[in-house]
Amino acid sequence: MKNMYRSIVFVIGVFAFSSCATHNGYMNGSASLSEANFSYAQTSISGEATSLKIFGIGGLGKNAIVEEAKKDMLKKNPLKANQALANVTVNWKNGFYFMVQTNTCTVTADIVEFK
Repeated sequence: MKNMYRSIVFVIGVFAFSSCATHNGYMNGSASLSEANFSYAQTSISGEATSLKIFGIGGLGKNAIVEEAKKDMLKKNPLKANQALANVTVNWKNGFYFMVQTNTCTVTADIVEFK
């Protein structure tokens, strides 16, 4: 009987402390870079935002999380005159921890300056 209780506690512990995560993303070219009239001012700037759901309740929608990550990126790296974002990527990490789900969005881009 004692071994059965240990086994049950072990299985519950494994499920309680186990997690799973998925990653996905996409790339978007946002500035028109068809001519050689620009130079890279900065490369690989990024911003991040995270949403938390407990029992599937709470958190922000995908569009809101992306917007928050973009705001974070531009707050850390404000654009100047004749600058634009290029090679924008949006990456997602979704974590699942028992009854808690986290969605983290990372937006990465290059800043180009037009001549």
